[in-house]
Amino acid sequence: QEIFFYNISFSNLRGLNQPPLNSIDCDLIDISCAVCLHFKLFYEPVTTPCGHTFCLKCLERCLDHNAKCPLCKEGLSECLALRKYCKTVLMEELIAKYLPEELTERRKIYEEEIAELSNLNKNVPIFVCTMAYPTVPCPLHIFEPCYRLMIRRCMETGTKQFGMCIGDPKVNYPSRTVALVQYVVTEEIPLLLGENYAELLVLHDSVYDQAYMWFNSLKQPLKSRILSHFGPMPAKDPDPQASPNGPAWCWWVLAVLPLESRAQLPFLAMKSMKDRLNGIRRVLTFMSRTRSR
Repeated sequence: QEIFFYNISFSNLRGLNQPPLNSIDCDLIDISCAVCLHFKLFYEPVTTPCGHTFCLKCLERCLDHNAKCPLCKEGLSECLALRKYCKTVLMEELIAKYLPEELTERRKIYEEEIAELSNLNKNVPIFVCTMAYPTVPCPLHIFEPCYRLMIRRCMETGTKQFGMCIGDPKVNYPSRTVALVQYVVTEEIPLLLGENYAELLVLHDSVYDQAYMWFNSLKQPLKSRILSHFGPMPAKDPDPQASPNGPAWCWWVLAVLPLESRAQLPFLAMKSMKDRLNGIRRVLTFMSRTRSR
């Protein structure tokens, strides 16, 4: 039998022997979320099969940690798997009718929280996980509650953006540590023109051909694994300076090369496309010589 979060409205109660709504004497604490900090008024209330009501966002955050009701600890695994979060319309209508001022204030608090989360110029959420390159797919298996919450907030605020960085094996951070990461915005790198651009084109085409030959020389099982994970090698760019991130194939090659993270990281820090291409060429040359021995 399908289990889902209950959706209760006034229409569900018609015909029942209920007291008039205007005779209900309700304490604010009775319609406040037990999970919210300082017991805030219900916002987008959801009722679980065990009969307890929470704010939708609060319940989602709790279920990231434990698939049980935050109050009675009844299992909600099936509900979590179905992801059917129906608002408790009755509770929403009662709050809107009898506590309009409190609801307006609660909505204002929620909107301020969302606005703060969406201000990427102020704070950018960081996912400490693996190396990520521009234009290259980076599949993520997110199981830690803090990162589940981070991804959900990124999607809800409409930015759909977060930073990615690799961890430092020499430093053991506590699981609940929050770090303020500072970054420096560099000046825009000028485009190469004339003879310098012609030299860049020759280097670009040469390194692309070298990378293409190296990939095709790999054994078929390894090639299949690379293709299933990263997709096919991007085509050669007619103008390597067209994209501010540089040619997509450069990042693809760097992602599939068997390099340690500490060897990959300098390529991301390079400001010169010419330096990056020369670096890729040196790595490919070394790989070819190693295989030929």
